[in-house]
Amino acid sequence: MLSTPKKLSAIIACYRDAPAVPIMHERLVAVFEKLGADYEIIFVNDGSPDNAREVLTELAGRDKHVIVINHTRAFGSQNAFTSGMRIATGDAVILLDGDLQDPPEMIEPFYSKWQEGYDVVYGIRVKREATPFLKVAYKAFYRVFRKLSYVSIPLDAGDFSLIDRKVVSALNSLPENNRFLRGLRAWVGFKQTGVPYVRPERMFGRTTNSLLKNLGWARKAIFSFSYVPLDIITWLAITIVGFSTLAIIWQIGIRFFRPALTPGGFTTIIVLILFLGGIQLLCLSIIGSYLSHIYDEVKHRPPFLVESIINAPAAIPPTPSLIGEEPDKNKSLPHQEEGQIEGSLELLNKD
Repeated sequence: MLSTPKKLSAIIACYRDAPAVPIMHERLVAVFEKLGADYEIIFVNDGSPDNAREVLTELAGRDKHVIVINHTRAFGSQNAFTSGMRIATGDAVILLDGDLQDPPEMIEPFYSKWQEGYDVVYGIRVKREATPFLKVAYKAFYRVFRKLSYVSIPLDAGDFSLIDRKVVSALNSLPENNRFLRGLRAWVGFKQTGVPYVRPERMFGRTTNSLLKNLGWARKAIFSFSYVPLDIITWLAITIVGFSTLAIIWQIGIRFFRPALTPGGFTTIIVLILFLGGIQLLCLSIIGSYLSHIYDEVKHRPPFLVESIINAPAAIPPTPSLIGEEPDKNKSLPHQEEGQIEGSLELLNKD
């Protein structure tokens, strides 16, 4: 049980969210002041093509609680959250999307659960403002993903969550670059619980996720946390070999005992070739998806590149490079008079 107010770090992934930034900041400050907690608000500008950089720079200039990380280009929300988590100094971090679909007011019940002793408190989307098709698609994804995954994945839970410092350290220590945070959050374990909430529509603009992007997102999640697709290949092979063996026995038998009933013609051959060819291509695509994930990891490219940081913290909290190793206590960010650090890439992306 936490007996004294702690420091909280809000991490907001921003992409085409410039109009929402001042409102997000105002609502977050109101929540933190109500809780009586020390805080920092980390906005990660993930190469946003709008005027987010100007808006965030102005905001950071008048509020020293605001930290701004500018990426060199868009690396995706998962890497934006990772970027913020690697410099966050709070006793817990809160991950929020910059479009205000994750209501900052939910931090209060998250905080209460954290005080009760939970290490991870995630939001459960009991209702979301979306088209009927998307509502069904999202519900179906989480249930299919849970069935296929080798870890227990909470249903209808996105990235919106409060995560204790020890869990953040565990997540930061994981070496993989191709990240699916809600899966990694479940994988690391610890004491977790969910809080239901209604997810509203975007306050400004249109969603940046298309149907194809959502399908790609689902593919990434499944191939990152499930071996079932590979098992499907095995069962397909066993099934086809079994049927083929029975067909061969039947074909030989019918040739000897009922020659008139023996199948003939090119149609049967063409259908069989197309069927087997389709199965082979499906198997190759599954194997190729796993190979592409492996290829991304073995290249060892950093998951994101940082162009600059405004109001950077004095030091990065020590994080072990691997679970069970001693933390690197010398890993820190230098001060600069203007509060902006150029060329901090190697500090942020070094394991």
